[in-house]
Amino acid sequence: MRGSLQIKGTDVELTDSIKEAVREKAEKLDRVYDNVINCNVAIESPRRRYAKGAFYNVHIDLTIPGKEIAVKREPHEDLYVAIGEAFDAAHRQLQEFVEKRKGKVKRHEEAPVGKISRLFPGRGYGFLMAEDEREVYFNANSVLNGYFKKLKVGDEVRFVEEMGDQGPQASTVRR
Repeated sequence: MRGSLQIKGTDVELTDSIKEAVREKAEKLDRVYDNVINCNVAIESPRRRYAKGAFYNVHIDLTIPGKEIAVKREPHEDLYVAIGEAFDAAHRQLQEFVEKRKGKVKRHEEAPVGKISRLFPGRGYGFLMAEDEREVYFNANSVLNGYFKKLKVGDEVRFVEEMGDQGPQASTVRR
């Protein structure tokens, strides 16, 4: 690891193998982002023991230019698993940071727009006309927030389409 690495133990004996496991995991973070300034790792065994025995908490604080990343995972009874899970989470957060800096942010497609073309309130279903002039079936359970009874022919809605047994259908309809 290019930046400084500090390992601290609370109620845990930091053996050479534990320190080496932490160092190896920290070095892998450099492959994701080579400008980590500090990596502080705190390993603790809570004084309160669980019914099965000792559990271990691993906290990681990363300092990078313009941001601090803090990781805390659920306690685990195997110290090496706890270390691995904490560093996996740190790896994911660091990767997200790098992707955002590069402008590689996931964009969610906006749900398509349609208009209610036919309604059968007594039977609990209707049809909407998609922008591409296809008719899409939906039922009352597909309409969010219980708004089925408030829908009228001509209302504009957003919807999520999926293939049903008898053709396209809207699984989610939102006013």
